[in-house]
Amino acid sequence: MLEKIREGSQGVIAKSILILVILSFAFTGVSSYLGSSTEVAAATVNGEEISNSALEQAYQNERGRLEQQLGDMFATLAADDNYMQSVKQSVLERLVADKLLDQNAAELGLRVSDEQIKAAILAEPAFQTDGVFDNDRYLAILRGLGYQANTFRDMMRTEMTRNQLVATLVGSEFVLPGEAEYVAELQGQTRDIDYKIIDATPYLADVSVTDEQIQTYYNANLAQFVRPEVVSLDYVELNAADIAKDITITDAEAQAYYDEHKAQYTQAEKRLAAHILVQLGDDEDAAKAKAEAIYKQLQDGADFAELAKTESEDTFSGEQGGQLDWFEAGVMEPEFDAALFALNKGEYSNVVKTNFGYHIIKALDIQAGAQAPFADVKEKIVAKLQEQQAVDKFYELQQVLADTSYEVPDTLVDAAKDVGLAVETTPEFTRNNPPELFSKPDVLKEAFSTNVLVDGMNSDVLEVAPNHVVVIRVNSHKEAGTMELAEVRNAIAGRLKQEQANEAARKQAQEAMTVVEASGETVDFLVKDKLTRFDQDIDGAIVNKAFAMAQPAGKATVDTVALANGYAVVVLKQVNAAEAVEPGLLDALKQRLSSQYSENDYRAVIASLKAKGEVLYPVAE
Repeated sequence: MLEKIREGSQGVIAKSILILVILSFAFTGVSSYLGSSTEVAAATVNGEEISNSALEQAYQNERGRLEQQLGDMFATLAADDNYMQSVKQSVLERLVADKLLDQNAAELGLRVSDEQIKAAILAEPAFQTDGVFDNDRYLAILRGLGYQANTFRDMMRTEMTRNQLVATLVGSEFVLPGEAEYVAELQGQTRDIDYKIIDATPYLADVSVTDEQIQTYYNANLAQFVRPEVVSLDYVELNAADIAKDITITDAEAQAYYDEHKAQYTQAEKRLAAHILVQLGDDEDAAKAKAEAIYKQLQDGADFAELAKTESEDTFSGEQGGQLDWFEAGVMEPEFDAALFALNKGEYSNVVKTNFGYHIIKALDIQAGAQAPFADVKEKIVAKLQEQQAVDKFYELQQVLADTSYEVPDTLVDAAKDVGLAVETTPEFTRNNPPELFSKPDVLKEAFSTNVLVDGMNSDVLEVAPNHVVVIRVNSHKEAGTMELAEVRNAIAGRLKQEQANEAARKQAQEAMTVVEASGETVDFLVKDKLTRFDQDIDGAIVNKAFAMAQPAGKATVDTVALANGYAVVVLKQVNAAEAVEPGLLDALKQRLSSQYSENDYRAVIASLKAKGEVLYPVAE
């Protein structure tokens, strides 16, 4: 066989093929060195590309920022692929905006000199030690961020040039005092109203809907009846806590552990402390002199408890004759601790200084350290041994579970059998209402992954909590789609009935409004004076309507507003001017308005540059 292959390879045809193969590899290698690339850019801005690698780096930086800002909440958000895709898209739009600004700055001839960059670096507080530029610190920070000095300077040049343009276009915004005052007056304005609610509930009994109405509503509102993706899972759950319940620890085992670890079950010496405290205050010398005077009284025979009641500046303990609590060594401040544990029972210390002030400390009682009896700690020892053995068994079974579920990927029966557990099944759930066991973001993401739902494979071993894992596979899966009419028929009927009842309430509200406009009488109306925009006692729809109505001119203004279950008639009697506005509020409003104006200007600049230029988002074929 080998001989025939060798002979064949010496033929003319074989040699020709070999030459063609070698040439193809050669040309491929040359083309790669010449810089050709098949990578599709993330975006192209007026002919300049934003590479996918640049987008990915910026995206990862944004992920890190969000994770630091949101903490544990970010893990939940990150499990939603749609949310993370929106984050990535916003990062790309920011890169596009930066590229547009850089190009515009170049067209305008904006420049940043080396001296400006140097001055900015020297003035950066992050690079300073005690207010003075520290070159070693500067270089260390750059290394930590992964920058070379020249790369960092180039980045600063780009950023500072861009900021010149942004500051010129956006930084010129200002807010007039009158604008802030006007907004403050509007926000602080109150209104006096009368209102009457027409409840739609009484009309429900008199309305009905036909099958044709239900069908028509369903056909016209299919988007309302989208069913989310639903899944039911089979799973095997392995939990060290469950294993521990089946582990029996004998008295002999517990006793042996106690004998080997007696040092762990020694009760530390405790001392019941009292003190007389003189706080430091503004004059430390005076505080020390007062403490020494109290100490002199004790030496002259004064009663410690009585002095504590009259002289101690620790009010709470002073009322108790200076008594504090039982303390073990190491609990209190070192100076206090050392003085207390140097005393015999009934003795008091010299004047001792701590961060709280000057103390005179007394040891009221001493409870010597002792070995805890086995009976007192037996229960804890048994629980500890159960946990240790359970964890050992858990890791052994976890490996078996991982191996079997991988080797037999299309069922969990074998894996469950090998670890002595049963295959459990969840009810159907969506991404938004998973059972608690599957609510951890990583587990939930795997539950809706291609590997589990499409390929029908067992998952890897997934950690739910420390020493608590599951392996999952799909039991049933329903793609997102439109629900059948039969599933939503009752809901549609209820909605249509409510709409008809609301319409009857609207007609009654219109009649009531006509009566008020003609007579001005609001006898059966509710009254609310000095209604604010943030009033929580009245339906929000009524509040919004009251502040949207025109000021009364000679007579009250009347209007109606739809509620969730009916209508309301609103009578605006009077508009009350805002009370005195605090200066701090005006300053805050100025800052907020200025930020809003600047943000609007920035968005307008980017939109204008986009409109004048060409921004493309290529798609890989």
